Amino acid sequence: MKYLFLALFIVIMISVGIISRRKVNNVQDFLLGGRKVGPWISAFSYGTAYFSAVIFIGYAGKIGWGFGISATWVGIGNAIIGSLLAWLVLAKRTRKMTRELNASTMPEFFEKRYGSKAMKIVAALIIFIFLVPYSASVYQGLSYLFERALGIPFIYCMMTMAILTGLYLLLGGYIATAVNDFIQGIIMIIGVVFMIYFIVANPAVGGLASGIDKLSKIPETGGDLVKVFSGQPLNLLALVILTSLGTWGLPQMVHKFYTIRDENAIKKGTVISTIFATLIAGGAYFVGSFGRLFLNNELPTVNGKANFDMIMPQVLEKAMPDSLMGIIIVLVLSASMSTLASLVLVSSSAISLDLVKGTLFPNMKKEKVMFLMRILCAAFVALSFIVAITPNAILTLMSFSWGTIAGSFLAPFLYGLYWKGTTKAGAWAGIITGFGCSIGGTLIYGMNAQYAPNIGAVAMLASLVAVPVVSHMTAKLPEEQVEKVFNGKVDESQLSLDS
Repeated sequence: MKYLFLALFIVIMISVGIISRRKVNNVQDFLLGGRKVGPWISAFSYGTAYFSAVIFIGYAGKIGWGFGISATWVGIGNAIIGSLLAWLVLAKRTRKMTRELNASTMPEFFEKRYGSKAMKIVAALIIFIFLVPYSASVYQGLSYLFERALGIPFIYCMMTMAILTGLYLLLGGYIATAVNDFIQGIIMIIGVVFMIYFIVANPAVGGLASGIDKLSKIPETGGDLVKVFSGQPLNLLALVILTSLGTWGLPQMVHKFYTIRDENAIKKGTVISTIFATLIAGGAYFVGSFGRLFLNNELPTVNGKANFDMIMPQVLEKAMPDSLMGIIIVLVLSASMSTLASLVLVSSSAISLDLVKGTLFPNMKKEKVMFLMRILCAAFVALSFIVAITPNAILTLMSFSWGTIAGSFLAPFLYGLYWKGTTKAGAWAGIITGFGCSIGGTLIYGMNAQYAPNIGAVAMLASLVAVPVVSHMTAKLPEEQVEKVFNGKVDESQLSLDS
């Protein structure tokens, strides 16, 4: 049954790629779906890009183990801040301004909004350097679960995922990715519903009331596992900020708003995305809080070292009937592939559009740009696979990638959408402050992954302060240029670009 689910999933993904290829006629179709994507597909695409296998396997187990039932607040924060408020604050304005500026990527938005080609180049480099190791992290949720459930070595599972993702992405670009995201989102919903039911109903938990009572009686925790905000409220808040507010500055998330069809689709997409996030994120962190009850309060170990990534696979192995493990396997695979596809598409566009065509070869023909994007998509999938299977310091870096990218881009992007008074120097201050805080914190704490949420949260908040402070102190952009950015089409030849 497990292999049947997997085979059917693979056939569907490839079929969508083949069908979608007919709708890809130019770069705009490949990268943005022609900016005609409807509410359901947009909302599911946003949600599936948001929640990779890391949330089900890594974060849910680790955060649930450390925070208990209050880990659910992270999921609630993801739904309210990361989805609802993100759509309410960013979607309409992002769609409108990126169309008026004719900007297809976040680096291109920075260039046209602030009149700075250098800012575009720096933003593109940050995306490339930090999204590649981040994309490697989406493989990590597959290892133990696939090896135990299917008896297939981890490396072959990763290779299959990389080839499948690369194939439908190369064929149909964003259209194939978005349609597959919708299908994968449905699978994730079904899987999470089964997961919640069988974990809570399992005798190890014995129902919600019984599970909370058992958590409260774990001796060394002092009842912290059932406190409303745990015994570590500041650390919990940092996790909520990093995983929720951070999405506002991630190019692969904001990219979804570029593609949506119209304002009516935004209204519907806001509701759909919020419900999806509540179920997926809330459900994942909720069931993760019961991990101690299934494992008798003993952390799994590998080579004598505690391994938090093994918590949820072992819980699922104990709780789920074998007949339904196929759905869980496809759930984890879906979450990984949807996130990987979004990351690869954004990374390839940063190099092909922002660096190669936008900087080095501005007269490159559209056909060659399209070919280059496809080549780079394949290259980034391969590179993320190589990074994932090669144990080195780069893999540790991915713990800080989210905070570094969001810290660098959140404030310049948000203020750039709404505040006419944001200056070029202010935007640079936001990028430098967020990037510096994240990298500085990483070096100070020796790339210790446990400090990543706090460092990322500080980077974002510091950047949000730096942009308005520096903007008030520095020269404003020409009023005519600002008015064109906010109220109409921009003539690129009149922008005061720096080198």
